[in-house]
Amino acid sequence: MGCAAALPDRVIAVGVLGGVAPTVGPEAISGGLMSVGSMVAPLLAVAGFPIRWAAVGFIRLLKPVAEPALYLYARVSPEGDRRLLVRPEFKAMFLDDLLNGSRKQLAAPFADVVVFARDWGFRLDQVKIPVRWWHGDRDHIVPFAHGEHVVTRLPDAELYTLPGESHLAGLGFAEEILRTMVELWDSIEQR
Repeated sequence: MGCAAALPDRVIAVGVLGGVAPTVGPEAISGGLMSVGSMVAPLLAVAGFPIRWAAVGFIRLLKPVAEPALYLYARVSPEGDRRLLVRPEFKAMFLDDLLNGSRKQLAAPFADVVVFARDWGFRLDQVKIPVRWWHGDRDHIVPFAHGEHVVTRLPDAELYTLPGESHLAGLGFAEEILRTMVELWDSIEQR
């Protein structure tokens, strides 16, 4: 969304999967884990490095029991996420990302929380290009209301509801999402 606002001559369309709405400023909405994220963002901005290292240490301790831990997480996850987490190819990717991605000290998720808890530096109505937004209506991490909220404030946006799905749903709909984005790109190119 930031690139679309800043570079409308270079970005021709945006696809969002279960995205976060602004959490501060005039277009702010709360809810989900971003409410917690907004509270801990100041701490992460100051003490993020040692917290990341502690998280890396914790993940390393989990490595021998990563697969059973994933199944426990899946058991308490919404049905849509559970279906993905137990698929062999998705489980392998998820575990690889968690266990091997932690070598980078988990900087990305902590940076996301800090950035999402700040003013975005632009207003949603400044995004003039087409936006297509997919969101599970049972998302337990970023509430569906975030998608509804943003899409109603964008000049050219469509919300694709993923019924009964949660936060990981976009990964299970990748082919459909990519096909929609390619069709959108083709229609823009024909104008």
